[in-house]
Amino acid sequence: MKRKRPLVIALDGRCGSGKSTLSRRLSDTYPCSVIHMDDFFLRPEQRTEERLSEAGGNIDYERFEEEVIRPLREGKEWFEYRRYDCSLKRLSKTVRIQERPLIVIEGVYSCHPRFCGVYDLKIFMDIDRQEQKTRIQKRSGDRMLSRFIHEWIPREEAYFDAFCIKESCDILLDGRSFPPVLVSCQEAGG
Repeated sequence: MKRKRPLVIALDGRCGSGKSTLSRRLSDTYPCSVIHMDDFFLRPEQRTEERLSEAGGNIDYERFEEEVIRPLREGKEWFEYRRYDCSLKRLSKTVRIQERPLIVIEGVYSCHPRFCGVYDLKIFMDIDRQEQKTRIQKRSGDRMLSRFIHEWIPREEAYFDAFCIKESCDILLDGRSFPPVLVSCQEAGG
């Protein structure tokens, strides 16, 4: 982190595995900017059958590339993007990202192959299915658990499988406890 440019980390993995918790802890501990992939979900007008059938297609990867990846590659000292607000179903608040020694891009789809060239380190957080359901239910309630089980988890799993996301990450963490347990570590970039 003493380099002249920031260390950029992708923190991908299964919903309920602790990605948001870990990113909060990192930002509490280090000079860090956190970017949430949830801010880049597709807007309603973008949700075509064709787009949603793509592995990883329910993220606005074009906007993410333009508003986050491009400024990171260009070494911008700061940049802005607008968050997608799920409750309003539209873009809302502008988020300003300052260059800090550590930049964490947190959330499912952060390791999409379209973005990986910018990362110094890719982390996958895993969790067993029962613990995943328990956490989602506690966090979001029964109605949302059903949506996760029937809609979002299958899409995430299709993305993980299509692009071998877990296998392509440098570090695998088991998110059943905090701090997460290191399961495996590959040589970065390998």
